[in-house]
Amino acid sequence: MKSGPYADQPPPSRRPWVVGVSGASGTPYAAAVLRALLAAGESVDLVVSRAARLTLLDETGIAFRDAHWRDDLRAWLSRGADGKPDRFAADADDAALGLVRYWGAGDLAAGPSSGSYPVQGMVIVPASTACVAGVALGLSKDLLQRAASVTLKERRKLVVAVRETPLNGQTLKHLVTLDEAGAVVLPASPAFYAGATHIQDLVDFVAGRVLDAAGVEHRLYRRWKGELGGSRGD
Repeated sequence: MKSGPYADQPPPSRRPWVVGVSGASGTPYAAAVLRALLAAGESVDLVVSRAARLTLLDETGIAFRDAHWRDDLRAWLSRGADGKPDRFAADADDAALGLVRYWGAGDLAAGPSSGSYPVQGMVIVPASTACVAGVALGLSKDLLQRAASVTLKERRKLVVAVRETPLNGQTLKHLVTLDEAGAVVLPASPAFYAGATHIQDLVDFVAGRVLDAAGVEHRLYRRWKGELGGSRGD
């Protein structure tokens, strides 16, 4: 029987996925993951690093602002990997964005900075080598790194979609450290057996593999069925 001052407090009903976006090139990967999470009805806590804002501006022309994050996120999610606007406008409507809570990267008092804050896990997409190093070393210099460190210490699922090439020895050591700590290290490496005909198909393949690692159902890419050339016959 429950006792104490919080005995009558109901259990938390919202258990989001924390999605961290770092400054590596690859903002279409993050957009595809976010769209698929929202399409699956999953709640999302979004953290966009300061470096990621620069990459987003460079790759999409969108200036991501704390005070207008909902409008900026809607514009971002509506764009395809080719940069054309309104390709996914229906996936970025008010109902979908109602599942998102945004936290500023400098807000170290935010919910995901504490292990007592209920979440399902975290994905970092794309993950820069600086972000990888910060998480591996436990630096917690911003909310993204702190949330990742919390995810590891609480033994929750952490998927790190590293996007860099080539990789130097130090980064490889950091990735091994993350693997040993329980994270899934998932290089943003698209495959071609699924019959991609557009750049969006390659982006969706990587996003789908991120969601596979997280255990979230999706329909982003054609799965291998054990038949050589099967994708060419569809």
